Amino acid sequence: MPGTTVQPPMPPRPPQGPPARFAPPSPGLALPPPVPNQLLVALGPPAPTLWQRAWPRVEPAAGSAALYGALAAALVAAVALPPDRPGLGWPIAGLGLLVPLLLLRRRSTRLGARVEAVLWCAAALALLSVGFFRAAGWLFALSALTAFGCLALAVGRHGRIPAVLHAPFTVVFAIFRALPWSAAGLNRPGRPEPRPAASTNGLRLLASIGIGAALVIVFGALFASADAGFARVVDAVTPTIDAGTVARWALVAVAAAALSLAGAFLVANPSTVGDGAPRARAVRRVEWLVPVGALLGLFGVFVAVQLTVLFGDRDYVMRTVGLTFAEYARKGFWQLLVITLLTLCVMGVTARKAPRTDRMLLRVVLGLLALCSLVVVGSALWRMNVYEQAYGFTRLRVFVSAVEVWLGGLFVLVMAAGLTPSTRWLGRAGVALWVVTLLGLAVLNPDRFIAAHNVARSDRGNADIWYLRTLSADAAPELAKLPTGARECALSGISGDLAEEPDDWRGWNLGRARARQIVPEPIGPGDYPCYRRY
Repeated sequence: MPGTTVQPPMPPRPPQGPPARFAPPSPGLALPPPVPNQLLVALGPPAPTLWQRAWPRVEPAAGSAALYGALAAALVAAVALPPDRPGLGWPIAGLGLLVPLLLLRRRSTRLGARVEAVLWCAAALALLSVGFFRAAGWLFALSALTAFGCLALAVGRHGRIPAVLHAPFTVVFAIFRALPWSAAGLNRPGRPEPRPAASTNGLRLLASIGIGAALVIVFGALFASADAGFARVVDAVTPTIDAGTVARWALVAVAAAALSLAGAFLVANPSTVGDGAPRARAVRRVEWLVPVGALLGLFGVFVAVQLTVLFGDRDYVMRTVGLTFAEYARKGFWQLLVITLLTLCVMGVTARKAPRTDRMLLRVVLGLLALCSLVVVGSALWRMNVYEQAYGFTRLRVFVSAVEVWLGGLFVLVMAAGLTPSTRWLGRAGVALWVVTLLGLAVLNPDRFIAAHNVARSDRGNADIWYLRTLSADAAPELAKLPTGARECALSGISGDLAEEPDDWRGWNLGRARARQIVPEPIGPGDYPCYRRY
């Protein structure tokens, strides 16, 4: 139309992009290349720690033998182990744990190491068997702890004394390191060919075990209902199933599996913690010879005095020291025990710090010090013998006497090591000597030994019946020889324990079985006060 102005069309507005701070760079501008971290490039990858160098993880994952061995150890321990008392189940559980570890050890080491591992496992099994023969809980506790140390030496590679001392702690740490190692073995990563996973195999094995257990339970119940004699056998071997029993089975199975996996981990990934070359000696001859020589002179004076006392009579001791024999023995035994232990520490530090050029002089000085220490050990044993003759035998007195005998054997081993070119065997020989000492105590039957010597004192009216009633069932044959009144007092504690805790096949024990023949029924102390001396 005339007079109408036509507006040109507006160009379309470009879409609005993100804010300016997120806008892409202009095509004409190029981003600078990333600047590498010059410090990381210069340093390189981080160096392995001392722990990683001493205990590297050689095998990335657990093998089928280790996993099946842990499963077998868990099942055997859950079925056989009585965790609250010594009994037959302990050596059976030990076999279930040690046999798979020996099979793993057989494939991974040289002949000499395999033979030594067999000997350590045999020692552990012998120590666990103490619970089958002896009812004394304190003796079995020491034997079980030593059996754990033997297991640590069987699965590890321990040469020097520090490595032997580290061995039990290495097994404890290996429990935690074995958990991811076992998980990696269940996953089985990186197989070149597709195969059934180990987890699937494990589940199928568990299913087979479950089916077999179900069949045994069903058919066993049917046989038991059909025959009274078979029912008595089933009742004797079948535990009472309740929540506490199931919880105990689970706890024992987990502990046994963890210990088996830790041993398998150490076999596959051996630790050299404490087994490296000793550090360079940093002392001169005069720096170690002066203090050790002064100590040797002091020992010489003490030995001269002790020889006069040891070969003197009772009147001589009373005139010389102004004490009775019993007071003289009690006054010095514990100090001599501490002196013996400190002497071993001094000898170990000296042997580590002295220069190799002084090897011959070092052997002479330490040999003389060990010889004087044997006199100290003999003096301590003599004092303890006098004290026991005056006041009777107790568990503590018998045990510390055994420890003194072991320490004397250690000094003999130290003197023998001075005559050999290598001393790497010394630490393991000391442990083996302690195993022999404990097995000797088990053969001695210490509770019965204590009871026999104290019962003999009852004729003189000097038997502590209150203490005798605290002994284990091993002492029952000797306590039965006490006169009337004293016999009931001494056997009252044993008979009560036997009545409260009946044994099944897992906890069967020779000492308790003999005690049940002597006191088949619970007896009371009667009208006789048990604190009275007979």
